[in-house]
Amino acid sequence: MRELDPLTIAEDWKKAGRNVALATVIETWGSAPRPVGSHLVIDDEGQFEGSVSGGCVEGAVITEALEVLDHGQARILEFGVADETAWRVGLSCGGRIRVYVERLS
Repeated sequence: MRELDPLTIAEDWKKAGRNVALATVIETWGSAPRPVGSHLVIDDEGQFEGSVSGGCVEGAVITEALEVLDHGQARILEFGVADETAWRVGLSCGGRIRVYVERLS
């Protein structure tokens, strides 16, 4: 079975009347598990498709995406072993990533 592109899934969800946020990897340092341009789509029920970190920080990104859906304000998230979130969420590979989260209209 072929996996659908997260952007295609986002369009399908929007057509079905769901509110959708898009998380996109915009920058990486070190051995980040996903390349720049990787996507995670999230609906207002918390359902998601895609990946921005191979499972390392998806939970935190989903939580932030739900806030973006509630308030409409896009944000940039940064994760890695050298910041204050290292003990809550982090990249097991030791890299760092920046993720842009926006509401799709």
